[in-house]
Amino acid sequence: MKLILKKDVNKLGKLGDVIEASDGYARNYLLPQGLASEATKANMCELEQKKGADRKKEKEELDKAKNKAEILKSKIFKIIVKTGENGRVFGSVTTKEIAEVIKEQTGIDVDKRKIELADHIKSIGIYTVSVKLRPDVMVSVKVEVNGQ
Repeated sequence: MKLILKKDVNKLGKLGDVIEASDGYARNYLLPQGLASEATKANMCELEQKKGADRKKEKEELDKAKNKAEILKSKIFKIIVKTGENGRVFGSVTTKEIAEVIKEQTGIDVDKRKIELADHIKSIGIYTVSVKLRPDVMVSVKVEVNGQ
């Protein structure tokens, strides 16, 4: 029997997959549990429309992320911290501080866990920081650390 999966089923397929299952397995388990529906012509058309809408939404989100990346790439974000002798920072500049400065200066909300520091920022200078906006969109941002 040909079925469309409504949920991920272990060792069978993922949501939206069209699969072939035995009649007994389909009638006694998959259909009553709500894990699948029959692959009728109407259900197949509905699935194609849903996949098309998902692709369109994914493309829009990707374009938005690329636009954000262009904005972030073109700026230098300035952070003012307390420093001691020789330009050493008390503590270090955290990803939370970087995320707050980005939000403040551009209005773009960046999750602090998506900011990757190559090394701890413990002195004054200009640093390059990687920001992961999406799994497939990564941007390098310049952060300038100044002392008080």
